[in-house]
Amino acid sequence: MTVETLPQRRFRGRPRGRDLPPVALAALRQLLGDERSDPTLRRRDLLIEHLHVIQDDQGHLPLVALRALATYMNLPMAAVYETATFYAHFDVVHDDQAPPPAVTVRVCDSLSCQLAGAATLRAELEVGVDPQAVRVVRAPCMGRCETAPVVEVGHHHVQFATLEGVEAVVDTGHFHPEAIVWQRLADYRAEGGYGLLADCREGRVTVEALMETLERANLRGLGGAGFPTFKKWRSVRQEPGPRYCAINADEGEPGTFKDRYYLERSPHRFLEGALVSAWAVEACALYIYLRDEYPGLHRVLHAAIAELEAAGLVPPGYIVLRRGAGAYICGEESAMIESLEGKPGKPRHRPPFVAQQGLFDRPTLVNNVETVTWIPLIWQKGADWFAGHGRHGRTGLRSFSLSGRVRRPGVHLAPAGITLKELLEEYGGGMAEGHRLAGYLPGGASGGILPASKADLPLDFDTLQAEGCFIGSAAIIVLSDQDDLRAVATNLLAFFADESCGQCTPCRVGTEKMLTLPEREKWHVEQLERLSRVMMDASICGLGQAAPNPVLGLLRDFRGELAAQHVIVKG
Repeated sequence: MTVETLPQRRFRGRPRGRDLPPVALAALRQLLGDERSDPTLRRRDLLIEHLHVIQDDQGHLPLVALRALATYMNLPMAAVYETATFYAHFDVVHDDQAPPPAVTVRVCDSLSCQLAGAATLRAELEVGVDPQAVRVVRAPCMGRCETAPVVEVGHHHVQFATLEGVEAVVDTGHFHPEAIVWQRLADYRAEGGYGLLADCREGRVTVEALMETLERANLRGLGGAGFPTFKKWRSVRQEPGPRYCAINADEGEPGTFKDRYYLERSPHRFLEGALVSAWAVEACALYIYLRDEYPGLHRVLHAAIAELEAAGLVPPGYIVLRRGAGAYICGEESAMIESLEGKPGKPRHRPPFVAQQGLFDRPTLVNNVETVTWIPLIWQKGADWFAGHGRHGRTGLRSFSLSGRVRRPGVHLAPAGITLKELLEEYGGGMAEGHRLAGYLPGGASGGILPASKADLPLDFDTLQAEGCFIGSAAIIVLSDQDDLRAVATNLLAFFADESCGQCTPCRVGTEKMLTLPEREKWHVEQLERLSRVMMDASICGLGQAAPNPVLGLLRDFRGELAAQHVIVKG
């Protein structure tokens, strides 16, 4: 009997994949710090921050740097690659690819910028620059709709952009964020700033008294959903600690720029309101998620937080400032939580809600920038002062981001419940020269479209649902009789198709399909409405649920205008 010799099993002495050159890891340690002596640098929630550092240093993310980062953080390469490729502001370059040109010119293609001629400007720039040295790309809303069209060169924003203006910035190499003049800590404290925070910490103001004041003022979430602020605080306080507080400063809704307006002028009033909110839920840390399209504000908030730490008003590291990376979906609170944890910003299934299981699986209070900015002022002037404003049966004040075919675009603080007609006449200076009101978006791209005949509806929460619309973040984009409704719909639908995170089929496939249907010569109403119902009923989050709103609004209220523009609607 013979015994066959079995072949020896071969074991790998190293992980699968390409070898990592030692020089790549050494370069990464020089850039990020040595994780061997400081293990906190390996925390998963720092992944996106580390990717930003590499992107800013090299202008792109070479694959070898991602492999080094995976080793550095002890993460699977798949997790690093998935996160890096999810966000629009990261440029992953494979080993066989050439890196992008040194200069990137981003042309905003939001609806406000499209109305201001952004498409023509982008075409002119593509012809006028050297493609080997400069790349021209389209980009979603940059939060500067009042100065449309907007172009970002590096990290510098060119407002009311022209071909000559952008070329001048490229030639001079001024790619840094524009300077912002902001209220410093000493000036804010001189007018009573941080008095409320001190009273809260020292027991002169109780949580119950503050919540009662916010309830009487009817302060609601001003980022979109409009949930009462005191109720959100109460729901988080009912959960066991430790708890977190996270402020969503990722206002990516096209047409919205009010949060930027307040942060640029009163960062410390915002920070006081945020710290009071964190105190109210006994948060162990306060996170601020700032959109990457606001690089100048990133500097401002870093400096303002440093002032607080130097003055002993907050312990070092209590306020954590994090950068987004170009993903509209991260405006959804659970997607923002995922991004804060260093992951792709994909919305979570609910329940549990973030108030129960949010950041790092702990109860988390999520508030909007403008919401917390109001808190010190409401306490100082009283709930009756805030609630005393309002029109047409509504109460409070609203910050409207007004853009489009209007004489005076910008952020206008007006009574809640004001109508579009009143807002235009009293605050916006009327329609732009030579334009006649045809319609408007009351809540950005996702809020729907209303015709001029409905310009007398109160603009506030709970007033537009009967019209198939909502106010959301109060981003008002005004359309005129000179605008192509098909082009408007295509712009908005293309935005949703680009920004879908791809997690759920109704949104991933539905947004792409919804974009193609209006491009046909004949609009099949039944087909559009059937697809809309599926998206609204089955999508995980508000992006897919709201994406059909532009088309549904046009079908409902603009049949005559569509026919005049040779868009044949077929039942």
